[in-house]
Amino acid sequence: MGVEVMGCGRTRYVSLMARISAAPRPLASPDSPAAASADAPGPLRIGVSACLLGEEVRYDGGHKLDHFLTDTLARFVEFVQVCPEVGVGLGTPRESLRLVQVGGRTHLVGRSGADQTEPMERWAARKVRELEKLDLSGYVLKKDSPSCGMERVRLYDPGTGIPSRGGVGLFAAALLQAMPLLPVEEEGRLRDWRLRENFIERVFGYRRLRALLSGRWTVGQLVAFHSRAKLQVLAHDPAAYTAMGRLVAGAKALDRAEVAERYAALYTAALAKVPTVKRHVNVLQHIAGYFKKQLDEAGKAELHGAIADYQHGLAPLIVPVTLIRHHVRVFDVDYLRGQLFLEPSPKELMLRNHV
Repeated sequence: MGVEVMGCGRTRYVSLMARISAAPRPLASPDSPAAASADAPGPLRIGVSACLLGEEVRYDGGHKLDHFLTDTLARFVEFVQVCPEVGVGLGTPRESLRLVQVGGRTHLVGRSGADQTEPMERWAARKVRELEKLDLSGYVLKKDSPSCGMERVRLYDPGTGIPSRGGVGLFAAALLQAMPLLPVEEEGRLRDWRLRENFIERVFGYRRLRALLSGRWTVGQLVAFHSRAKLQVLAHDPAAYTAMGRLVAGAKALDRAEVAERYAALYTAALAKVPTVKRHVNVLQHIAGYFKKQLDEAGKAELHGAIADYQHGLAPLIVPVTLIRHHVRVFDVDYLRGQLFLEPSPKELMLRNHV
C-alpha cells in the first residue's frame, strides 16, 4: 500500500496492514467516494493551466508538465485546460508579460510596453462564464503567472521597477471572484503533501455537495449528507460543524436557496482549513469509542496504539484509518461505514500515507 512507517513499530505495522489488506472487502457501495464520483451526473471536471499538462504554450514555447496531475489525478478526473495568454490571441513563443501597478489598478504589460489588460479582462470574463457551465469541481493554476497566479505574483512599481509579491494573475482574479467556493490551488503548493491531500479532499467534497444541492434535494437528504460529513468536518473545523448543525436543524423554516447557499459556504470553508494532527487524533479517538463493546482488550490496545503512533509521528494517518475501516466491516457499524472521514477520495490516490 505504499505505507511508510518509522522506528521499532515498522515490522508490527507492515504486518498489520498486510493482514487488514488481505481481509475480504465488499464491493463499493453507492455511498463510497469512488461510486459517488462515478454516479454523479457527468464527469468530475477540474480546470487546469494548459502548460501543467505538457502543452507547449508558455511565452518561451515550453511547458511546465506536472506529473502528479498527468500521472495520478488524471485517472479520476476530466481536465479542462486553459491558457489565458493563448486564449487572448498572443502567439507562442511571445514576449513575456508582467503585472504593473498603475494608478491603483493592476495592468498586464509586455516587455515592449504593450498593454494587454483590457483584452485579458474581456477574454477572462467570457471564459469564466463558459467554465461556470461545465460544473467544475476544482482548478489548478500555474504559480507566479501574471495571468494564472493565484497569489504572491510579482507586481511591479512602474516608477522604481521594484516588484512586490502582492499580485494576482488577471485570469485567476476573474475565476476566484466568479466561483468563490470552487477548490482552487496552484501546482507549486500541491508539492506540499498536506496541501495536496487537502485539495483532493476538497475537490471530492465539493463534487458530492454539488451533486446534492444542484438537484431537487430534500431536508432529509441534507440531514443524511451532514451526518456522513460529521467526522470529516470535525477534523477540519469543529466550530463550522456546530454552525452547520444549527443551520440543518432549522432548515425547514428557511428558504431552500438560502439554506443551500449558507451550507455550501460553511462546508467549503471548513474543508479549506488543513486538518491538524490534534484534530485528527480527536476524531480517531471518538471513532474508537464505537468499538469499546466489540473489541477485546488486545484489540483495544492495538487500535489505541495505532492512534498514538500516528499522534507521535511514528505512523501515517492511513494506519489507524485502515484498522478502523477493518473493524467497521467486521462489526458492521452502519454509522461509521458511511463516514466521509474514512474514505474522502479514491484509495488509489494514496492520500494519508505520509508521516
